[in-house]
Amino acid sequence: MPTLLLTGATGLIGSRLAPRLVDAGFDCRALVRGDTAPEGATAVRGDLTDPASLGLAVEGVDAVVHLGALFRTEDEDAIWAINRDGTRNLVAAVKAHAPSARVVMASTSNVYDAAAVRPGRETDDCTPAAAYPASKIAAEAILRESGLTWVVLRLPFVYGDGDGHLEAMPTLSQRFGLHPANTYSVAHHRDVMTAVGIALTGAMDGRVVNIADDAPVTVLEMTEIAGAPIEGSSEPLPHPWAGRMDTTLARELGFRPAVPTMRGAARDGLL
Repeated sequence: MPTLLLTGATGLIGSRLAPRLVDAGFDCRALVRGDTAPEGATAVRGDLTDPASLGLAVEGVDAVVHLGALFRTEDEDAIWAINRDGTRNLVAAVKAHAPSARVVMASTSNVYDAAAVRPGRETDDCTPAAAYPASKIAAEAILRESGLTWVVLRLPFVYGDGDGHLEAMPTLSQRFGLHPANTYSVAHHRDVMTAVGIALTGAMDGRVVNIADDAPVTVLEMTEIAGAPIEGSSEPLPHPWAGRMDTTLARELGFRPAVPTMRGAARDGLL
């Protein structure tokens, strides 16, 4: 049974990915600050900001799935400390204690330029100004230059499994002033596992890969599916490609979404 360390194991994505990794046959360690790990995983105490705590966590692992990140906070120093510096600490620990391990890191669609002229591609130059995407680009660079075996998965708006993310869209649309026609690439939690599973086989080694399902969804549609539709608008959409990713590479590397569309997920009771 291959051994795997999962960071961010108690987060929105990690808590749903961990049981799927266990079901797929991995001996899953969960890096946690306390004693509680997702079902089936073994809690290993550690903190990305504490380099001394990471050696035991990675000792002898075959792979690391790095989801640990900080997002919705106004504390930019904390964002950089977790996302960039925490990744640097983790990479150093892997190099010292499990240098042959494959590291699969989750990044974000937010790295792409909102004013892009088409959906974001992995080869695009990404120079985001906001702390979260900028820190993730910095973390990607640390991993890519590490000499380790690596994969970066740029994830979109992830939903499903009762995580509350979709249900929050009506509130988020008001908070951030989102246009109803703004369209986002999305993926179900099942397909985070689909992508991670492929990455762990080695098929994506040395690649940055955009992950999303078959049908981008407008903010208006998401609020309708969530049961709290917002008002539509005929005002011009200033950045029509913001939130969209090109997933041609993922398809070439074997990715096929188990949940192809959000409307299909709603129909099948997978929200």
